[in-house]
Amino acid sequence: MAHYVDGFVVPVPTKKLDAYRRMARKAGKIWREHGALEYRECVADDAPPGKLTSFPQSVKLKPDEIVVFSWIVYKSRKDRDRIMALVMKDPRLASMMDPKTMPFDGKRMIFGGFKTLVEL
Repeated sequence: MAHYVDGFVVPVPTKKLDAYRRMARKAGKIWREHGALEYRECVADDAPPGKLTSFPQSVKLKPDEIVVFSWIVYKSRKDRDRIMALVMKDPRLASMMDPKTMPFDGKRMIFGGFKTLVEL
């Protein structure tokens, strides 16, 4: 069964990583409550800058930041669209989305929705 995945890459200041983790845990619970199958947030451990492209380059990583790679899995694109609409209306998420208090620079976040190509 093919799933649908939203993927994200975010630069997070290292001094704000704990705040990001707290926000991500709350957000993940909201997504799961609304029907997402999986919610993952991962901190770069082996993602060096490349010569042409890389995770750090994709978000214009600064020296005091770390890359966070995240994804959310859904049953289908239709489920994702339904769940995303619910999540975006959820007041618990809205309270975390003030750009002045977010623990990362949302302008440098990259994201997109993806159909799975291979699932094992």
